[in-house]
Amino acid sequence: MNEVVDQIAAKAGIDPELAEKAVGMILGFLQREAADGPIARMIEAIPGASDLVAQYNGEGSGGGGGLLGGLMSALGGGGIMGLGQQLMSQGLGMSEISTLAKETIAVARQHAGDETVDQVIASVPGLSQFA
Repeated sequence: MNEVVDQIAAKAGIDPELAEKAVGMILGFLQREAADGPIARMIEAIPGASDLVAQYNGEGSGGGGGLLGGLMSALGGGGIMGLGQQLMSQGLGMSEISTLAKETIAVARQHAGDETVDQVIASVPGLSQFA
């Protein structure tokens, strides 16, 4: 996954370590939110993706996010917006987050194919804007 993360980091113009965490958070979000079959195939197809999900899944949504995270979900602020806020809390700006998301999807397409990635995108409200 290092090669993939380095590629995404370079395109987003951010540190590879931060990109690794952000990609792990994005994939973890997708694993929680997307249709089970397509996301499982997508994560399995990307080299090292399952390790990133295991390491960063839920980062920023557990520890300090408990009550606030629950309130945000209740108010409709979870989902893709909640992920955006988690990524911003890591010091990323909106343009960097957008580039990270688009590049992560592009990498997923390279490894898992358009059909699988399109199924993942279609199953997550708001994700199509990054496709």
